[in-house]
Amino acid sequence: MVRYKKSEEKRKQILFAAFQALSELGYDSVTLQVIADHAKVSKGVVHYYFENKEAVLVELLEWLTAKIFEKEQAAVNKQDHATGKLQAYIDSAFVSPEKNRSFYRVYLDFLAKASRNPVYREINQRFYDNCTSISTEVLELGQQEGIFSKALSPEATAPIIRGIIDGCLIQWLMTDRDELHAVFKQSCFATIMKVLS
Repeated sequence: MVRYKKSEEKRKQILFAAFQALSELGYDSVTLQVIADHAKVSKGVVHYYFENKEAVLVELLEWLTAKIFEKEQAAVNKQDHATGKLQAYIDSAFVSPEKNRSFYRVYLDFLAKASRNPVYREINQRFYDNCTSISTEVLELGQQEGIFSKALSPEATAPIIRGIIDGCLIQWLMTDRDELHAVFKQSCFATIMKVLS
């Protein structure tokens, strides 16, 4: 049991190191040796847990997107009304300038590769399906409460909610101005409310 726990901790250490390396250097500059250096372990240790760079990055993308979904779903679940759920969803997505910068630098690299990599595309599709489930929950509750338009189809509208969130965060990232993070978050909420109403 202790051995398994240590093994899982080492694996997570390597994944976190891969995330840091990707955020700092970009996808094409990251090698197994770079990941090992960031994890402060030998390249052999990385090889013990992962066959190659691709195996590390596939597991990293799965781990990252699963963690984000779990965090966002947990935040939404704490709220009882649609506007509270929507605000919690956006607050959870707009974590902080530092965390959003790190994540989107890595995520955009993965998206750039996803068009040619079916494994990345499949992982990303699962993530967006999960995001759509959150958005559908928010929209349908708002329709029941009478604050969102009943004419909106959850199937067509729910993916747009995540599209607006990601779009706002990417636009913020491109400004390279931390002080605008809150402004983009407020605009994101207002825009989604407008679309849903």
